[in-house]
Amino acid sequence: MSLLSRPATGEATLRAGPVSVKLSLRAIVIFGVLCLVVFAGVVLNVAYGSYPVPPPAVLRTVLGLGDDTGQAFVVNTLRLPRALVAVAVGAALAVSGAILQGLTRNALAAPDIVGVNAGASLAAVSLIVAVPSASAAYLQPAALGGAFAVAALLYVLAWRGDGSPVRLVLVGIGLGAIAGAGTTFMITFGEVQQVSLALIWLTGSVYGRGWDDLYAFLPWLLVFLPLSLFLARRLNALNLGDDVAHVIGVPVRRTRALLLLTSVALAGTAVATAGTIGFVALMAPHIARQMVGSSHGRLIPVAAATGAAIVVGADLVGRAVLPQVEIPAGIVTAILGAPFFIYLLYRSRRT
Repeated sequence: MSLLSRPATGEATLRAGPVSVKLSLRAIVIFGVLCLVVFAGVVLNVAYGSYPVPPPAVLRTVLGLGDDTGQAFVVNTLRLPRALVAVAVGAALAVSGAILQGLTRNALAAPDIVGVNAGASLAAVSLIVAVPSASAAYLQPAALGGAFAVAALLYVLAWRGDGSPVRLVLVGIGLGAIAGAGTTFMITFGEVQQVSLALIWLTGSVYGRGWDDLYAFLPWLLVFLPLSLFLARRLNALNLGDDVAHVIGVPVRRTRALLLLTSVALAGTAVATAGTIGFVALMAPHIARQMVGSSHGRLIPVAAATGAAIVVGADLVGRAVLPQVEIPAGIVTAILGAPFFIYLLYRSRRT
């Protein structure tokens, strides 16, 4: 194994036999700083609440060095899994958005635009409203099933002919509109109690999430986050155009299918775990792109850390602004994301 450094470009190449990986020193530093921000956000999130715990005590308790059983229960059982779920959800949504924006070559793309979130919401709301006796344990599988159902329809309808990015976006908008209408129908004609529960889920929140939720989420992250990095170079090739990608040996349709599957899996599991936390998949890739550029090998990990920081921060702000009333993280991200989306629209008009 050898490391070849090029200080003039701020890049290094790691070689191990026939395999080589290009590393950006700037991206590594930025990723490290973002990880520290996420770590600080998790500590503050665990420390803050009606039963405050000093940050040093949080660290001691997590490391098993504390002797206060009540404090250990608050930290390890109630708050830490919630904060870690926020990290996982933010990272998954950000990577999903980065892949979709590269796949569609559309800076305004997000899981919402291809109907993934709408499909998950329809399935979850239908379960809550139509089957009120169903256990809450079925909510995540239902939402995930709805996301993959939309993805299957998207694959069948958008991949005929040339399978162009424009076709993908248009079909996704149509499927999202249909799923959204179905969700509205279920809410309109459901019982008041079930509708209230559905609306709470639709706002998007990590409230009440525990270790079981995190353990159910982790396998998806461990599979699809590395897969997204593996496909990063192929995604860069697709951004050059289908003809160029085909010439340099990229199987265009197969790669698109894998990228779409990866994006849907990450977004679907995030929505299934925490509801529809909007705009993270839109904001995080744009922020990361401003810091490290558009090469997906650098963009994806930095976007993941950015998304994690956004959701952890949104959850903390939602808990701190009104101590007596907890604001769901989805509302906080919507307040931040809506102006950001308008700014992107304005900038795209000027360009």
